[in-house]
Amino acid sequence: MDAVLERADTGSELKVIPDDARGDAGAGTTPRVIKPSRAEAEEAVRTLIRWAGDDPTREGLLDTPKRVTKAYKEFFKGYEDDPAEILSRTFEEVAGYDDMVVLRGIKVESHCEHHMVPVLGTAHVAYMPNGSVVGISKLARIVEAYGKRLQTQETMTAQIADAIETYLKPKGVAVVIDATHSCMSCRGVKHSDVYTITRQFRGVFREADQERRFWDLVRG
Repeated sequence: MDAVLERADTGSELKVIPDDARGDAGAGTTPRVIKPSRAEAEEAVRTLIRWAGDDPTREGLLDTPKRVTKAYKEFFKGYEDDPAEILSRTFEEVAGYDDMVVLRGIKVESHCEHHMVPVLGTAHVAYMPNGSVVGISKLARIVEAYGKRLQTQETMTAQIADAIETYLKPKGVAVVIDATHSCMSCRGVKHSDVYTITRQFRGVFREADQERRFWDLVRG
């Protein structure tokens, strides 16, 4: 299954400090930004309400700026997560276990960086241990850490694989994301029920037999 690719030029961003100190693995590291205050963010929401054609001072919209900024804090909490910390604790007492570990059906909730609308889907993540394992909940947390950001699905898939490969140093890693994009269903071409599939197979998962075993386990 091949990825469906979509790229777009990006405009100017918030003032940034070109600094890779966040600890994110691999390409696509997010530079640090100087965040505006909560009051500035709420005022920006009021501006958007006026631009949409409504009155932010009317009763039904008075608390909307507070609600939106609170929701954004939840939607984009992945910027506060450190993948190195999430994957830092591993266990070597595994009774000689040396086969793949697969998590299938991890919920993905992200937002398209082009239109800031939801990307919803499922991730399947696997790695082949190389002497130690990590708690399985940490793999789901890695998906969430990168999902809860402004993203393209292609970048998110690669970032998840990069983090597992960098911090666990396994014999191989596989990441597959299957998701729908609201930017396709709610605007533009308005095609619903279109699924985008992206994948990253590294190390031993590039071998045909291991890839086949991965898909057998994912499909049940």
